[in-house]
Amino acid sequence: MWAASCLASCCASCTCGLCTSAVAGISNRSARIAYCGLFGLSLIISWILREVAAPLLEKIPWINTYTHTPSKEWFQTNAVLRVSLGNFIFFVVFALMMIGVKDRNDKRDAWHHGGWTAKIVVWALLIVLMFFLPNIVITIYETLSKFGSGLFLLVQVVILLDFVHTWNDAWVEKDEQKWYIALLAVSVVCYLAAFSFSGVLFIWFNPSGHDCGLNIFIIVMSIILAFGFGIIALHPQVNGSLLPASVISVYSMYLCYSGLSSEPRDYECNGLHKHSKAVSTGTLVLGMLTTVLSVLYSAVRAGSSTTFLSPPSSPKSGSRRPLIGSNEIEEGNEEKKEKEGSRVSYSYTFFHLIFALASMYSAMLLTGWTSSTSGSSELIDVGWTSVWVRICTEWATAVLYIWTLVAPLILPDREFS
Repeated sequence: MWAASCLASCCASCTCGLCTSAVAGISNRSARIAYCGLFGLSLIISWILREVAAPLLEKIPWINTYTHTPSKEWFQTNAVLRVSLGNFIFFVVFALMMIGVKDRNDKRDAWHHGGWTAKIVVWALLIVLMFFLPNIVITIYETLSKFGSGLFLLVQVVILLDFVHTWNDAWVEKDEQKWYIALLAVSVVCYLAAFSFSGVLFIWFNPSGHDCGLNIFIIVMSIILAFGFGIIALHPQVNGSLLPASVISVYSMYLCYSGLSSEPRDYECNGLHKHSKAVSTGTLVLGMLTTVLSVLYSAVRAGSSTTFLSPPSSPKSGSRRPLIGSNEIEEGNEEKKEKEGSRVSYSYTFFHLIFALASMYSAMLLTGWTSSTSGSSELIDVGWTSVWVRICTEWATAVLYIWTLVAPLILPDREFS
């Protein structure tokens, strides 16, 4: 009955053995990459336990408390959630510890960047301890994860909006004809890609001989949104640009595809998987890799975002406003450089919070949002819950983007940067 705990202990031991030799070389600059590596490792462990831990968990009395043993899928979901909970607690604790860190002289700055041997040991112990918790705790965490995953998806959307606006502003500020031509070219290519892909979606998810009204509605809505983005962005009263509109259109079309491709394999309108009988190892690896890259990019991008993560004292925050008068520059120059050099460049608390939410999100992906309708335990992110999470994220993206365009008109007295 100790089999699952032993398996988790072995995974933790391997983790410590592989990572200890590298922790000494982790610098302040590479700390964020190290956190990403730790998070990525947790996903690999989740995936391994998802595949092999079910028979072991059945033998643990405080996990298998049922008169009739649950299905294999239930134990797979339980294993993934326990690893996710350990990862979640690890990053939440660090998020709470880092509240209020504003400069590098704070003792907690060293905790954030250093002590990697201790961090790895604590992280591994947390994951092992999760397998000793009663099922009720995991059930509560499962429910909370659905809400936390929704927050993570919204953060992803806001990060994307921040990225495309920064990209557009950077090219516009160059104020050269070649950069304006580049903006137009990229915008046209993105729109052509979005509308061409919508035609492919009609072929894949509206097979002849079936009534696929739901899929048609979702695809048509995506096309309407793409048109709407461009029309609103180019309106004379809106301070918009075609580049963000085109990029958001491509992203919305991707979310549409991602949602429709998550439909159950036996659904008659899912023509993409209609004739496939099995999932190859390559397909699973590609799906897992895509998930990992998406989650890690969001965390790293969040760690660099001046919009959300720069604390009030950060030099990135309010950099457009002069801090001292011209007559004070000479006498205060050295003091200002010293203070700015000691300030943190991003919010450590929000950085760890992103990873905590990402832990919830990755657990939902690996378990099909804990839905038993996916049809196969081998599939990742399949089921009607996954479909509607993706589609609602697309619509939320549209609402947020349109709001960034029309907010200055609706609230003219407020300043929007």
